[in-house]
Amino acid sequence: MEIARANLVEATAGREKGKLYFVLDTDGDYLLLADGKSRRVEAPKRKKRKHARFIADTGDRVAVKIRESEKITNSELRKAIASYNSDADNSDQEG
Repeated sequence: MEIARANLVEATAGREKGKLYFVLDTDGDYLLLADGKSRRVEAPKRKKRKHARFIADTGDRVAVKIRESEKITNSELRKAIASYNSDADNSDQEG
């Protein structure tokens, strides 16, 4: 799956390996990633596409705001990622 704006991705290389990020923008072979905690909206992480793995195309409010280029806050990113993590944990426990 092609990684696009507002997708949720996991870093597969580097010191941030395993962390989840939202894609704020794309720039050729690079993605601009933020999680609202270690990488804030004001200073997103620039990472090559090949070092990120697609996780989900969420339809939550944060993803819509990113797609429509509206202002988002770091706390919104943190809450959305935490919500996705808790949903993923619950689905793992059910199976």
